[in-house]
Amino acid sequence: MKMSKKVVGASVSARLLKSEKSAPTDRTLRKTDLSRHVETRLDPIPQSYGPLGRAWKFFNRRLFAGALPPCLITLQRRKRSLGYFAGRRFKSADGVHVTDEIALNPTYFASSGAKDVLSTLAHEQAHQWQQHLGKPSGSGYHNKQWAVKMREIGLIPSDTGRPGGKMTGPRMSHYIEPGGLFDRVADRLIVKGFVLAFVECESDDGLALKKRLSKTRYSCPACGLNAWAKPNAGLMCTTCKIVLV
Repeated sequence: MKMSKKVVGASVSARLLKSEKSAPTDRTLRKTDLSRHVETRLDPIPQSYGPLGRAWKFFNRRLFAGALPPCLITLQRRKRSLGYFAGRRFKSADGVHVTDEIALNPTYFASSGAKDVLSTLAHEQAHQWQQHLGKPSGSGYHNKQWAVKMREIGLIPSDTGRPGGKMTGPRMSHYIEPGGLFDRVADRLIVKGFVLAFVECESDDGLALKKRLSKTRYSCPACGLNAWAKPNAGLMCTTCKIVLV
C-alpha cells in the first residue's frame, strides 16, 4: 500500500506531563487530552504485537497453505499508507539469517476496526507470497500475478478501495469480497478472540490525516479526468457525459 519513510514516536507518561509542564513534549501527545485516560500497568508490547503475530500465522495456514516464511511485524506510521511489505529488510546480529517485514500503520486502527486491519495484514502477506513464490514487479508495482492471488484469498484489488477500480498499478488498495475466503477466515479469527488491544488516542494530526484519506479518487473512463470526493459521491464528467468511476 502507499508509503513514506519518516516515523515519529515518543513515550511520555501523563504523570511526567503534569510534573514537568514547562518541558518540551512530543507534538502529537501535547495535542491529545490525556486527562481522559488512566495509566495502566498492562504491558502493551505483547498485548499489541502478540495478536498480530498469531493472526499472521493463522492467515499463513488458512490463506497461503503455510507457504510463507516467518517475518517481522512492525507498527510504523507512513503517510497515506495502511501498511507495507519489505522483503529481506532485517538480518540477525550474526548476519546469518534475514527476514521480511510487514508493517501496519496504527494511526488507522481505531477508525478501521479489527477486520479491516486484518485485511491489510493479508494484503501484505500476498506481497510476501509473491516475493518468495512468484515474480514481483520492480518499484512496488502491483502486477497481475499479485492481483490474482489477492482474489484467490478473498480480497479484491482496487485503486479506489471500491468495486470498479483498477486492479493493478503502483498505488493499490482493496475491498473484502463478501462471503469470500478472507471474510470467512477473518470472522473465525475474531470469534476466536482477536482484538486490537491498543489503538491510538485521537489527536488533531490524526483527525486531519483521516479526513484527507476519506477522500476517494474518481476518473473519467473516456478522457482520464480525475477528481477527489467522498465515497459514493456520484460524480460525472460534464465534457464526456460519463459517470466517473
